[in-house]
Amino acid sequence: MSRTILVVDDSPSVRHMIASTLQSAGYDVETAQDGQEALEFTERRPFQAVITDQNMPRLDGLGFCQAFRAKPQNQGVPVIFLSTESEGSIKDRARAAGAIGWMTKPFDQEKLLSVVGKVVGP
Repeated sequence: MSRTILVVDDSPSVRHMIASTLQSAGYDVETAQDGQEALEFTERRPFQAVITDQNMPRLDGLGFCQAFRAKPQNQGVPVIFLSTESEGSIKDRARAAGAIGWMTKPFDQEKLLSVVGKVVGP
């Protein structure tokens, strides 16, 4: 079974770093530059997990997560935030929106792969 992960971040270099890390571990990766583009991608195909930034133009991570969770087909898909934000209240809002985890940037590659492996499978 394909294990395709959607990576959402407005920074091209961060998208590339996350995608390269995941691809090196055998995951298929699609990337989006903001929450709005990510929602458009999820209308066209299913993903086994989403890793999203919080602060992005057009639609931020919380807005994306809420809109993504509003679609019945996305109910069981894990959403993990990877952001420079680390304040407890934003993490609480992300959990309330349906996120299952929060990691801070800069990220540790091994930790990212461990988290993704737990929610998607190695």
